[in-house]
Amino acid sequence: MKHWNIDEVPWERFDAAKVDPAIVPLVKAAAMVERNGTDYARYLNNVFVDDPDFRRAADNWAVEEVQHGDALGRWAMLADPAWDYEAAFARYRAGYSLPLEASQSVRGSRTGELIARCMVETGTSSYYSALGEATEEPVLRMICRLIAADEFRHFKLFYDHMRRYLGRERIGVLRRLRIAAGRITESEDDELAFAFHCGNEPESTAYRHEQCIAAYFAQAIGYYRFRHVERGMGMIFKAVGLPPRGRLSDLSAKLAWRVMQYRRGRFAARLAT
Repeated sequence: MKHWNIDEVPWERFDAAKVDPAIVPLVKAAAMVERNGTDYARYLNNVFVDDPDFRRAADNWAVEEVQHGDALGRWAMLADPAWDYEAAFARYRAGYSLPLEASQSVRGSRTGELIARCMVETGTSSYYSALGEATEEPVLRMICRLIAADEFRHFKLFYDHMRRYLGRERIGVLRRLRIAAGRITESEDDELAFAFHCGNEPESTAYRHEQCIAAYFAQAIGYYRFRHVERGMGMIFKAVGLPPRGRLSDLSAKLAWRVMQYRRGRFAARLAT
């Protein structure tokens, strides 16, 4: 069951004068990825084929993810009336696909799959929190707040199921850390880069992965504040079985913050060449 409905968003309050032009390309890309939740649910249903409770949860999760994409897409069309959300998403679906016929998790276990999902929800909850706090446009601020709240709930959903499977598969902390780290590094794969391409570049422009991922992250990282990273690190630690608060978590958050700023500089430099 959805916790909010797209028609409840006060679209009439949209204020074009308060739109940050730099945020619009990020919203367009995010709309592509979120809308693709139906395919993720199909993949998860295959992996958890004999677990009806989780399959129902995954289907409900996908409904919320699709609504996220539709809300972001609708806002982006207000911010850029020349943009066609449906056409952009059709391009994305035609050029990017998930392993929909897989019968086992690409993470090697069901616990691993659920850890990976926790990492995604950690990233999205932090990201939409950052965007929502950065924008002055009231409708986008509300949409981001609603999505971030959903993503925090989604983290708990996947975390609770992960704990259930952990009792059966008994994956150690080090292996869980490797899975988590691996999923975090996948943020630079084609899923997001191609979404940025389809959302922001004309069909006549050739897809350039490095250019698209640099354009996305050079801008997106700038909206984060340390508190978003700190909270995200606590969620990561919780998912892998480490204390979410304490000296190690604090040090890790500070290191992650420095790494993010370094990466932002590298992405900006890549765009300048």
